[in-house]
Amino acid sequence: MLHAVIREHLEPFLREASDRGDGHGLPRFVEQEFREFLTCGVLAHGFTRLRCPDCAFERLLPFSCKRRGFCPSCGGRRMAERAASLVDEVLPLVPVRQWVLTLPYRLRYRLAWDHALCRAVLGVYARGLLAFYARTARAHGIPEGQTGTVTVIQRFGSGLQLNIHFHTLVLDGVFSEPRPGHLTFHPAPLPSDADVAHLLATVRARVGRLLARRHLEPADDTVPADPLADASPVLAGLASASVQGRVALGPRAGARVRRLGDEPDLGHVTSRGPRQAQLDGFDLHANVWVPPNDRARLEQLGRYLLRPPLAQARVQLRADGRVLVTLKTVWRDGTSHLLFEPIEFLEKLAAIIPRPAVNLVLYHGVLAPHARWRAHVVCYGRPAPDLHAREREPSPCAAGTPGAWTWAALMRRVLALDVLACPRCGGRLRVLATVQDPAVVGTILAHLGLLHPEDSPGPAPPSAALRPAAPSRQ
Repeated sequence: MLHAVIREHLEPFLREASDRGDGHGLPRFVEQEFREFLTCGVLAHGFTRLRCPDCAFERLLPFSCKRRGFCPSCGGRRMAERAASLVDEVLPLVPVRQWVLTLPYRLRYRLAWDHALCRAVLGVYARGLLAFYARTARAHGIPEGQTGTVTVIQRFGSGLQLNIHFHTLVLDGVFSEPRPGHLTFHPAPLPSDADVAHLLATVRARVGRLLARRHLEPADDTVPADPLADASPVLAGLASASVQGRVALGPRAGARVRRLGDEPDLGHVTSRGPRQAQLDGFDLHANVWVPPNDRARLEQLGRYLLRPPLAQARVQLRADGRVLVTLKTVWRDGTSHLLFEPIEFLEKLAAIIPRPAVNLVLYHGVLAPHARWRAHVVCYGRPAPDLHAREREPSPCAAGTPGAWTWAALMRRVLALDVLACPRCGGRLRVLATVQDPAVVGTILAHLGLLHPEDSPGPAPPSAALRPAAPSRQ
């Protein structure tokens, strides 16, 4: 359904964006994100051919677009891959607490394009967390304790609005080095509501000073520069409207996104739960905790942090041509669905696409790439590797590369599904060929009766003997 909406309305959307921007339109990377998505999982754009050597059963595996903006398939793969890597290769066997910092609307817009400023604000927040744990440790007689964090910069909210916020997993305690090369972990006490409030006030004050130094505070007499508006006025308009939950293009420009639910007009209602504080548009929450031995729960939490902005099952095309997005959870004001015109829907997707070569997963403290204790910390509490077991079990990583899991290994880990098992005889499917040449692709698909008259739509239903599988990253 998502594929059909984008295929049908992409050109009108790009034309309207170009008209609104006096012919300049959207940045190239945004348009490329949409066009590459239209090739994702489509056999006509190439595939890997798998075959069982025992019974000659074959399966075609279409290529994926490998984009990271909104593609549910590629985002889901990246989510599973990175969460598995965090649990297996980065986070030690110690308790972990999630801290979530939400930012004011005016700051979300600016950080969406200015990644240097985004990293600077994250640095202020991360240093505040590290100092809080070190200070707590000193109060309990541990003078040189250090902890570490991994932060995922999320660009979206549950309603597809542009919402830059930080999800941070913190090692819930500190490491000390009683003798060289030997680390000891000291669990932290449960933070109180007052601790969270004090930390938020500290972060708010330091972020304010950072913005003042860069002449970006609203109270400053100078007019702050807007690099996004300078680079792309159209994308700046889409981002600003997305942050505010409004429409930027079409006849409803300036209006609020349509909400459907029991009482959608009650306005925003805020509440202060345990270990949560709110101040001047900043919100800090720290009530999610995972014990050291619950690695399955930790991986589930990692997937939540790394999830894509949209799931296929949540998008529905109505008979009147409008797009209905189901919220994962009903909002406090009763909103359960969002209703978009197709152009409005595409503008929301465009606003949350990250710039190229921007890292959205960052490490601080003892987990930082060049931290002195990092090599010891990531191995802390893990059993020594069994070399004989490693010889018996193939590496789940593609070509032995750490963190780059194969498609089959991910499916087995996440869904407990062995996709390389032959459904006919139980043998093992093997890669027969990778086919990319358009002429060869067309010949094979025509011979198999899988050639669709259009280039971008998904293939026709396969025969029982040759069935396409989920997209890969071959």
